[in-house]
Amino acid sequence: MGQLEKFETATIAPAHRLAFWNDLVGQIYGGTFVNADRPDFDATMWRWSVGQLDMIRPRSERSHVGRAPDPRITEERVVLHLQRRGTSRHHQGGREADLHPGDFALCSANHPYAIDLMTAHELLVVEFPRTLIAERVRGLDDRFARRVSGASPSGRLFHDFLLSLWHQGDQSDADPDWQNGVSSIFADLVALAVNGLDVARDVAPGATLRSKVLALVEARLGDPELRTATIAEELHISDRTVQNLFAAMGTTPSAHILERRLTRGAEMLTGKPESSITEVAFDLGFNDSAYFARCFRQQFGTTPRAWRGLC
Repeated sequence: MGQLEKFETATIAPAHRLAFWNDLVGQIYGGTFVNADRPDFDATMWRWSVGQLDMIRPRSERSHVGRAPDPRITEERVVLHLQRRGTSRHHQGGREADLHPGDFALCSANHPYAIDLMTAHELLVVEFPRTLIAERVRGLDDRFARRVSGASPSGRLFHDFLLSLWHQGDQSDADPDWQNGVSSIFADLVALAVNGLDVARDVAPGATLRSKVLALVEARLGDPELRTATIAEELHISDRTVQNLFAAMGTTPSAHILERRLTRGAEMLTGKPESSITEVAFDLGFNDSAYFARCFRQQFGTTPRAWRGLC
């Protein structure tokens, strides 16, 4: 991974942390402010760029984020927020979008917007020129502050691509043609997911309940709160319905989620050698890398580090 800028409140005196964070976000994204319940605000952020994409990965406790237009910016810019952990509600132009892990939403940086980050959370945020997607996304102005589901095939594909940009690290010094190519792929994948809003909000029309549940699990593997109740609430079904569905497949919700996380982890260990084992564990919803390693050994008969060396 290339060198990323990292900022955190842990090095700041508790009474000054929220003020420090507001100064920081205001410098990165002009007009942005953060409100929190306490001045001793706990937050961490990484910052990097590729081509036309300016990216941050913030983690913090619950808060309210607002942004007013920056008069210094004349070119219209778009901001994409992808929910990695926790939940949030996005407001712009009279619309609201509730995001869960895997979901994303677009906002215009040239008009006021606000985000209620209702839990401890992590986001992947990308700001870029409107021109990058204007011709690709139909009726772009009507797409702002609308949830794009991470459970759709195009939503999952985009999520994985954006996460891969994090694992690549800062590429601001890379070949300009390569950077422009990445920006173009990003725009195509955004358009693929956003344009699909009209025909598939979560999964393909006519999909069975089983396929909806499995798609939701795949989209939320990185969410440490993923469990039976999460699936039931999202799909407006009972906990017992979820349990019966997995029982018919000869497993339980928790066992299936763990199996999918470990299988995805095995793929990531070999497919993303630049990522540490701790990063892989965190990206898959494990809060403890040691627990990930124990579960991995039980599943595959070897440690994550040894698996990486074998493949």
